[in-house]
Amino acid sequence: MMDALIAQLRQRDHEVAAVRLPFVWQTPDQVVKSYAAWRLLDLAQVESRRIDMVIALKFPAHVIPHDNKVVWLIQQFRQVYDLFGTPYSPYDPTSEEDISLRDTIQSMDTRTLAEARRLYAISGNVVQRLSDHNDLSARVLYPPPPLDGQFQVGGYGDYIFSLSRLDELKRVEYLLEAMSYVRTPVRCKIAGSGPDAAALQSLVRRRRIADRVDFLGSVSDEDVLTLYAEALAVYYAPYDEDYGLATVEAMKSAKPVLTFDDSGGVLEFVEDGITGYAVPPRDARALAERIDALYTDRQRAQEMGHRGMERVEMINWDRALATLLGE
Repeated sequence: MMDALIAQLRQRDHEVAAVRLPFVWQTPDQVVKSYAAWRLLDLAQVESRRIDMVIALKFPAHVIPHDNKVVWLIQQFRQVYDLFGTPYSPYDPTSEEDISLRDTIQSMDTRTLAEARRLYAISGNVVQRLSDHNDLSARVLYPPPPLDGQFQVGGYGDYIFSLSRLDELKRVEYLLEAMSYVRTPVRCKIAGSGPDAAALQSLVRRRRIADRVDFLGSVSDEDVLTLYAEALAVYYAPYDEDYGLATVEAMKSAKPVLTFDDSGGVLEFVEDGITGYAVPPRDARALAERIDALYTDRQRAQEMGHRGMERVEMINWDRALATLLGE
């Protein structure tokens, strides 16, 4: 999102530069050092020119000191927050070292996020986490997709589209499980790459659904727009997602979204039976039933898709930047 934000600011004649530092997280000591590197940065001025504003987007950049720091939190270190003690975190909740890291990071985050002149988060889900874990109040500011303004409304074809990183948190395997239960000749197109790619392809072979599932790998922006435009519906069902950009992209393409009812920020847009379907977690049979329902009733798919498009029409760069810059 950083590149899209910079491009939009430059279009409006702001002078902008990106600051990036690597985040090393393999050991607790490396995590703390990565935080410290950001804290030691002095961006008050560059070559005798004052820097008017610093916009921090993700951890640990938000710890940077500046007298006009604005935070638009698009990514937290969830492994020491809501994922701590779950299979999705590498840290051991019985380890004193890992518990100390969690407490240190949460303390640093609370103190440095409170320094912000304005604190925004990308969803109500993240706002709630900030309240629960850091006792901080933030405002929701939904980020537009990088391709905003280019999404197309096409037909309602014969495939479910999925675009995400192929890893455990995104739960793409349940879409494939559902494809083994559907009764209609619906297809599935999966774009993206990640560590679970080989396991997902193996699952397709075991389920004997290879003739109806296409793994597309990385796809161009042009192809993404077309895949959204011609899909029957979009599947996006991560675990307790911060926001769910794919959800907004799907709805801007007037497509209903299939998800689970524990998918976090996705549920700020998906209303079950209205703009898509939210089924119980990991219930592949229930997901298959909803896919078949959309396949056999394209009018329903279209109505849901257009209600979703209305739901996200207020998410655009003019509104986001006016809010972010305090205009």
